[in-house]
Amino acid sequence: GPSMMRSTAKNHAFTTIVTSPDQYGELIKEMTQNNGATSLSLRKRFAAKAFALSASYDSAIATYFANQLEEEDKPLVVRAYQPEFTLKYGCNPHQKPAQILSRNGTKLPFDVLNGKPGYINLLDAANAWQLVSELREATGLAAAASFKHVSPAGAAVAVPLTDVEYKAYEVKAGETLTPSALAYLRARNADPMCSFGDFCAVSDKVDEATARYLKKEVSDGIVAPDYTDEALKILKSKKGGKFIVLKAIPNYDAGDVEYREVYGMTFSQKRNSIKLTQENFSENVVTSKKELSEGAIRDMTLASICLKYTQSNSVGFAKNGMMVGVGAGQQSRVDCVKLAGRKVCTWYLRQHPKVLALPFKDGVKRQDRVNARVRYIEGDFTVEEKTRWEILFTEVPPVLTEEEKAEFL
Repeated sequence: GPSMMRSTAKNHAFTTIVTSPDQYGELIKEMTQNNGATSLSLRKRFAAKAFALSASYDSAIATYFANQLEEEDKPLVVRAYQPEFTLKYGCNPHQKPAQILSRNGTKLPFDVLNGKPGYINLLDAANAWQLVSELREATGLAAAASFKHVSPAGAAVAVPLTDVEYKAYEVKAGETLTPSALAYLRARNADPMCSFGDFCAVSDKVDEATARYLKKEVSDGIVAPDYTDEALKILKSKKGGKFIVLKAIPNYDAGDVEYREVYGMTFSQKRNSIKLTQENFSENVVTSKKELSEGAIRDMTLASICLKYTQSNSVGFAKNGMMVGVGAGQQSRVDCVKLAGRKVCTWYLRQHPKVLALPFKDGVKRQDRVNARVRYIEGDFTVEEKTRWEILFTEVPPVLTEEEKAEFL
């Protein structure tokens, strides 16, 4: 079989090798148009597919035997990939061509239900989906994450809002939130400026309430295990029909070993498959105080799983079932703490009475209100920024002083 296929492909100048019924239609059309003959261009394409199929077959055999050997005895590591679809570009616009491939014999971990995902979108989706899946398993609560550039801006589980959080997050008083909607609302409000244009993940089936909340936010896409018909309709209409909707494959097997190519070198390592549970934080407590509340254990579990999928170095703070400060990708852990701590202060000061009472003009967009509150808290305006900021209000708000911030914190 393989020998005959390869020999026919080698002689493609004179013979046509057909390796799949999917090629029958094109072959019949070609022969009909050429009096029973085929063109050289078609024979080259069919020969290339034949060699790829043969290589895949040989790769599967080589891998099978290599897996039975010790690492030092493996003669060659063979990896075969199946192109799935092209990407507009890679990590940056000048990095073309770009495409996404699956491991030969497997599918991608997501089905694309709407939109055209990009390189960073898929990296965000992969990490965000793993994060929320592990959170769901560890806590038993609906979970959500808001990702930007391969790190979470926020992550959360479905914990009810306090009265002041209803106001700070612009949720109507008494509005009923489903677990999925609640989890994403918390995740998005950890750091709403950084979540602008995020890629989100939800651990549970996305319902209409979640889709309607998400429709109000500036976001690139979502990954979830499933969607109700109404939710899918709402999400498909977002961004002029370009909003990315991915459906995660249940119980997807990503393999035990992962590979990465950098500057001509291929790195391999065992996947970080350790599963953190709440027992990790309730057993072997080394401090003098041994008792931890259920909320503290939940939040420590949340923070640890979140940081597992955050670019190192990373430090995070969690409270009330949500990340309230994530310091990611800093060379110094001290800088991570400072960055995350500053985000915690901003998150909490958004609940300050003077912030909640800012007199916005009618018609100011939701994201503009979010940004304006954060800039009010930070207070370090240039003259031009201050002028642009003040026109958002019916009257110029009084300064939120450093003393008032310190007292509230």
